[in-house]
Amino acid sequence: MRNKFLGTGETGYHPLRKIKIILAGLRFAILNEFSVAYKMALSAIILVLALVFQQWVDFEMILLATGLVLMAELFNSAIEAICDFLETRENEKIRAIKDMAAAAVGISIVVWFAVVIFDVVRLVSVISERLSR
Repeated sequence: MRNKFLGTGETGYHPLRKIKIILAGLRFAILNEFSVAYKMALSAIILVLALVFQQWVDFEMILLATGLVLMAELFNSAIEAICDFLETRENEKIRAIKDMAAAAVGISIVVWFAVVIFDVVRLVSVISERLSR
């Protein structure tokens, strides 16, 4: 894609190229960041159960919480990579930047975990109720 500020790169907007870049970034994160991989796997299992048992609100809440925590994880990874690229030595300012990014991830993980636990409890009660019929 063309860089508006530097005047470099290819011209034009290509949605398929954007999708390919998004999927490549997500693939990289899943393969290289355990925190992203396990959240994706656990959320996928719960999302399938919510769909199977037609718990639409649960599905939407899990999807939203998972999206937010994955965004936080990806931003954190990108910030850490940029910091490590710019400064290879120990630096207190870089440490503060990384700590703030990690704090954002920590908050999103707490929210994601609360949503997942709440919805798992609800899904277990729905599943046991349907199986007892």
